[in-house]
Parts: sequence; C-alpha cells; structure tokens
Amino acid sequence: MHDPPRILVVDDNEANLDIAKMRLESQGYEVVTAVDGEDALERVRESRPDLLLLDIMMPKLDGIEVTRRLKSDASLPFVPIILVTAKADTKDVVAGLEAGGDDYLTKPFDHASLVARVRSMLRIKALHDTVEAQREELKGLNAGLESRVAAQVSEIERIGRLRRFLSPQLDEMIVSSGEERIFESHRRDIVVLFCDLRGFTAFSETAEPEEVMAVLRSYHEALGPLIHHHEGTLMRFTGDGLMVFFNDPLPCPDPAARAVRLAVEMRAAVATLATEWRRRGHEIGFGVGVAQGYATLGRIGFKDHIDYTAMGTVTNLAARLCDAARDGQILISQRVAAAVDRAAALESIGEIPLKGLNRPGIVHHVVGLR
Repeated sequence: MHDPPRILVVDDNEANLDIAKMRLESQGYEVVTAVDGEDALERVRESRPDLLLLDIMMPKLDGIEVTRRLKSDASLPFVPIILVTAKADTKDVVAGLEAGGDDYLTKPFDHASLVARVRSMLRIKALHDTVEAQREELKGLNAGLESRVAAQVSEIERIGRLRRFLSPQLDEMIVSSGEERIFESHRRDIVVLFCDLRGFTAFSETAEPEEVMAVLRSYHEALGPLIHHHEGTLMRFTGDGLMVFFNDPLPCPDPAARAVRLAVEMRAAVATLATEWRRRGHEIGFGVGVAQGYATLGRIGFKDHIDYTAMGTVTNLAARLCDAARDGQILISQRVAAAVDRAAALESIGEIPLKGLNRPGIVHHVVGLR
C-alpha cells in the first residue's frame, strides 16, 4: 500500500467529488479523482490506488461495468471497491456486489460512515497485501505451508463477509485479533433487542413505493449509527424490523444496560422522524422489546452466502415483547429490568400474555434513563 493510502474517487458530479476529496484528505489520505467510468479505468492503471470510491450511476460506463472490468483484469492488483449509490432500490447494490464490489454506501452518507468504511476496506487491503507478500516468500517452501497460508486468506475473506453484522469497533477488534473460532457455534447469555414501526403495514399498503422507501431510508439512517455506537450486533434487518443483540460475538460487561440505552436513543430518534412523517400525513409509531437469556449462536448458510444468527427462547421473547409494545413503549423482561433498575426509570406493567409463550411474562416499560 502507498503511504499515505491512495484513494481514487469516481463521480460525474463535481460537487460530490469535492466533498469526498475534502473529507478524505482531512483524514490524511492521498486522493485522486475521475469524472466517469472510462476515466476511472485509466486512472486505476496510472495511479494504482489502494481503494476505489465508485459512483454507480455515471455516463459512458456505469460503476457496475467498471467494477466488472477491474475485477476481471488479472494484470491489476487487488483493489477494494466501495460502491456509492443514491438509489434506495437494492438491485443496483446487489448487481454491483455480484460484479465484484466489496462494500457500498448510500448517498447522502455522513462523515463517520464514510471514514469507517474506508478504514475497514484499507485494513482488508493491507491484510491482503501482507498475505500476498508472504505468498511470494513462501513459494520455495513445501505444499503444507502453502496450504496454511491459503486457509488464512480464506478466513480473512469469511470475516470480511461477516463485517455487515458488526459495528466498526467490533469489526476492527475481530480482524486485528486473528481469532479463527469466534463465529463457531457456541452458547452464551445474550440480550436481544427487537424493534419495528407501528402502523407501517397499513402505511405501506396505501402509500406510494417512493414514500415507503423514503420512510425506511430515514429510519435506517437514524438507527444504524446508534447500533454501531453502542457496539450492538445487527443480526436481522428486514424492512421496518431490526434485531440487535449484545454480549456476542465479543462479551461485554453490561449488555442489558447497553440494550436499554440503545432502545431509549432509538425511541428519541424515531420520535423526531415521526414529527416529519405526521406532517406528511403518515401516522407511524415505534415499539421495542428487550429480553435476556441463553441462546445458541453461530454461522449458518453455505459457501457463497453465510449468515450469523442466534437461536433460543430469548429471541422469541424479545420479538413478542416488541409485538406487545404500543407506540413509544420499550417493554423489557423481568431479568433485564433487574439488571437496569438503577440506571433506568421503569414502570411495572405486570404479567401479560405473550403469543407463542406458554406462561405470561412479568413486563416493565422503560420510561427513561436516570
């Protein structure tokens, strides 16, 4: 890699180029720019960048075709590509990733997200370059050593694919530690947070698709940074529903308190959004459920698609608490309440029946933080 790392920013909008260049140079990176896809291909061969920040929608050659050509050119070294799209539709993102893109950002992106993604991709680039250098040094050694290096490269790639579940802080710790067994099946006491929007189904049935996507975009952009800030693991991301858990894959000393603090900040963030939604005639609320208990966690899937998941009664309990929550409520289980009663103001609701669970649970509502 170059010192400082060299980043090629490609966008046909001059204002976007200037903004990205200013933000990246403020972090000490060397920035090269290109104004369209054909220009980008030339610049890659001339400047040999360490990373591409590549706009998808461009004249001449779009970002997906540029990605496809770069990834298929064996004469070029490995260069991570972060795709940038202004569209909420995931089709462009999926096509870009299938063409060989390594990550993506949706415009308008905030400074923290840009810096975190760039740092993460440059770490992978540095790891890749190190492994490639080691590969050259090991050519004279026996096949057993070469096999071990290949296994290390494969593990780095697997961890890279699992980055989407983790906050940037956890991602950095896991990659830097080199821990190979952290995602193997195991049992652990975790805290699970479920949240979703009240009235979203009715809203989506009557609203235009563009309105629905605009609401989801603002919702995800508001809650995503909060999850990263509290170092939660985002396991499920389906429409208006989010599932986050704490104390895994890395243990933390206060998982219940973290989850409740996150829930309170989420509620405040969505309340701000709801004011604008109501101004547009959309009556949408927000509910949260939080539970603590043991679950079995690990990787599931197959070679080309791996997910990380938790299985156990605790996930069902958190989901049912979320279902039972009214607009603005954060419902927590008795065990979570016992763990946070000094840190949060709680209101006892008593026992309420929860769908799919044999016994009613003692439930508390989080009024606020002390």
